[in-house]
Formats: sequence, structure tokens, C-alpha cells
Amino acid sequence: MKIKLLLLLVLLSSSNGFSQEKYEPTWDSLDKRETPAWFSDAKFGIFIHWGLYSVPGYTNKGTYAEWYWNALNEDPNTPNKNRRERHEAITKFHNKQYGKDFKYSEFKKDFKAEFFNPEEWASVFKRSGAKYVVLTSKHHDGYCLYPSKEASTSFGMPWNSVVSGPKRDLAGDLTKAVRAEGIKMGMYYSIWDWYNPYWTKRQQKILSSGSLSVDTKAKGGKKSKYSKKEIAAAEAGLDKYIHEVMYPQVKQLVNDYEPALLFSDGDWWMDYKKWQTLPLLSWAYNNAPNKDELVINDRWGKVRGEHGNYYTTEYGSGFSDGTKPWEENRGIGMSFGINRIENIDDYRTEKELIFMLMDIVSRGGNLLLNIGPNADGTIPVIMQERLLEIGNWLNVYGEGIYDTKQWIKDAQWSEGAKPVFSKSDFHGGFPIYQMTIDPKEGDAVKEFWFSQKEGNLYAFSPEWPKTSSIVINDVVPTSKTIVTLMGCNKELPYIKTNKGIKIDVSSISIRDLKSQFVFGFKLSNIK
Repeated sequence: MKIKLLLLLVLLSSSNGFSQEKYEPTWDSLDKRETPAWFSDAKFGIFIHWGLYSVPGYTNKGTYAEWYWNALNEDPNTPNKNRRERHEAITKFHNKQYGKDFKYSEFKKDFKAEFFNPEEWASVFKRSGAKYVVLTSKHHDGYCLYPSKEASTSFGMPWNSVVSGPKRDLAGDLTKAVRAEGIKMGMYYSIWDWYNPYWTKRQQKILSSGSLSVDTKAKGGKKSKYSKKEIAAAEAGLDKYIHEVMYPQVKQLVNDYEPALLFSDGDWWMDYKKWQTLPLLSWAYNNAPNKDELVINDRWGKVRGEHGNYYTTEYGSGFSDGTKPWEENRGIGMSFGINRIENIDDYRTEKELIFMLMDIVSRGGNLLLNIGPNADGTIPVIMQERLLEIGNWLNVYGEGIYDTKQWIKDAQWSEGAKPVFSKSDFHGGFPIYQMTIDPKEGDAVKEFWFSQKEGNLYAFSPEWPKTSSIVINDVVPTSKTIVTLMGCNKELPYIKTNKGIKIDVSSISIRDLKSQFVFGFKLSNIK
């Protein structure tokens, strides 16, 4: 009996590859871990930027309001035009509204979250069709939305939401509510604190200079302008911050909240060796209570697009295909944290967001769409409305979104020259109409976006066909192929052509259309 029980335990433990693998603190080892399937299947998630910066809730348009504190302390003579203009705008606003001697830390008294209702938030998220949520547990200001004693100890004052401000474990309360709705919960965590006293700004500058040896000149490099003593002090400060703040904070998040996803940030200006992130990641892979579920991104020290369970872009275009899981994250407006001066024209419309989601999914990616709640704990109504509008569309067409994979091509282009877009085109607003329904003269457009699942092809048209039939190229139907308009019970007649399949849509009336735009056709049992 004991032998049989032992064999059963062995079989159960070996049935999960994640549980058996021992991961070492090297990318070679960590990269062997497969990305848990839930992430690529989810397709749509909600990002939440919420913290002390939500109190002023301000920046000049087109920039990030959550960088408020950093912008106040920006060098007014910086050669970076965007940073200089943000500094000027925020400084002018701050001095007028609060006074030049008002410290950022004083926003704690007005970050009350008095109307925060996590169950209400989670209900909106559920209705949006989102499959995962990612909360900023700590942004670059170091203020935590969970009871981190390390934050308060290092800053020398109450510096988390349990001992100041709301006097509440915001991360914990939201986690419970989100999971009760059957949604995955993730945590954003900045590995960089702008102004943590353990590690001064000058020390950060020294370590990010790229020259940490006073004798590099003898080795053919540029001699450091910093002394051995300064370099040693900077390295000691970083080490203290990493081991007395960063490590214990991340471990607390992993152990206490069991996030399905860890979204690291603040990494970009130092490499992973200086950040010492590999030992932390191997610890998480080996010891997280939910290690079989845990997903990490690619922001762990100058390794974006190279290492991690998935790759991220930010107000960008994403990637061309889903060979590696990826995610585009952006706000509904042009800021992650709430920017109170943004108006209706600064927010993406329902149509734009659904086009954007469809374009990203067709290329094998996920959309992590951000909301910026108010300091009082309410989600702006326009943000709620956008989320629910996406949810209404997904209620009809979700079958062709969730759990799908990229087809042999992401889209069918019309005749003409394929347009080329720059990074700034996507940062400024995602040129989705120009590539679909409002092209420049002579340019090709995407006539259909595609996804596939279980032998079925889903073809999504950005607009309703102008003729009584549509042609989808490269499709090989079988004797069991059935074509329908999703959300409609009518079977559509079709014929096989040399190029693919021609579908008759003349029987569809306006009453059959369950959305105003992006219409999904299901082609079952294709080869």
C-alpha cells in the first residue's frame, strides 16, 4: 500500500513540468521555462495606474502624469525637449495649486480612496471581457499599495497605503475581488525607486554611466570621472536597495498575493547584472506558491525583446507575429496615470479600441489597456464606458478572440502599396484607420484580420462589405466547412475559387448585425 501511494505521488508530481524543473539564475536556464498557456489565450487585459500621482492628476498633454514627482525635479535645462516642457508645465501647475514648498509626499493626505469599491471595479472588469488585470503595486515613486514595511523604513516615513493615505491594503482588496470574478490578477512592480534614500540620485547617475572602473583607460576604454570611493559607495547603495527593499518587496508580493503575472518596469537604464534580477527570478520560478501559473515580462534590465515569458511594447505597434508571446500596453488616453486635463478628443473611441484589439490579436499578441482611477477610488465614467463597449463587442465575437492563434497570415491586404508607419505614428495614436478604412490614396488596406482555433478560421472585416459577396484568399474548405456571420444563425452560401473562397452575404439584413463595426465570419472545418 505504501509503495502504491509513493508511486501515485511520484506520478502526480511529475505530471507538471514546471514543478519538476529547477531553475538557475541564468537566462539560459530561465528561458527554458515555457510561458503558461493562459497568457497567450487571454488576449485582453486591464492595466491600472493608481497612486499618489493620482492626487494632482496632471501633466501636459501627450506625456505621463504618473511621472509628476520626477518632472518636478527635472533639470530645467535638460536638452530633452519633451522632458523640459513637462517640467515647465508641472512646475507651474504645482506652484500655483499647492505652493513651491509643498512636497510630493504630502499628497498622502489626499490619497484617500474613500470611494474605492473593489467589487464594483471587478464587476466592470468582468463585463469588459478582460481575462487579466495588472495593478501598479509600486510605481517609480516607491509608494506601495500594499503593506510594505521596507518602503516606509527606507524612505523614513509612512510610505504605503496601509499606514498612510487610505489606510488600506488596496492591492489585497482588489486581488480578492478580481479573483472572485474568475479573472487572473497580476502586479506591476517598479524595480527602480527614483528617490529612495538608500540609493541617492548621484549614485544612480554613477552606476548608469557605463564606466565603473577608474583604470578602464589602460584597458582601451574611457577613464571614469568618478573615484574608486564614489564608485564603491554607489555600488554599496545599490546593493543595500536591492537586498533590503527590492528583493523583500517582490518576495512579499509573490508569497502574499500569488500574482499570475509580474510586470517589472524601471529597468531600462541599467543591465540585469547590476539590477541582480536573475537570482530573484529563479527564486520566483522555483518557490512561488503558484509557480505553474506565474508569468513574467521582459523588463528586468536591458533585456526587452530578448528574455522573459513575453515581450512588451508601450504605446507602440507590438510585434509582427506570435512566435514569442507579446503584449502592447497603452492608455485609453495618452497617459497611464489620470490626467485631468485630457478631454474627449484625447481618448480613443470604442471603434478605435476594437480595431486596435483586433489588429493586435491577429498578429498573435495581447492588448493590456490602461485605466487611471481618481485619487478617491472611482474609475472615470468614460473609462468604464470604453471597457464595457469592448465587452459588448466581445460578447458577440469573443469566440474568434480568446484562445485563438495566429493564422498563416494576420491580414488580407487589398491591392496597392502597403503603408509604412514609424514608431511615433503608433505612440501618437495607433494609425489603425489609415491601414483599414481611411487610407492615403494608392495605399493598400487590411480587408480582413484573421485568427484560428480548433480547425476554424475567423475572418474579421473592419467594415461591412460594399457588395453582396466577399472573397477570402488562401482558404481551403472541406466538405464539412460551414460559413456563418458570428452572432447570427444564418448559414452563408459560398463557392471555392482558385484563390480561396467566395462568400455570399446578400441574405444578411441590418437586423442580423450585432455590432456597428468589425464583423466576424466563422469558417469551420477548413484544411
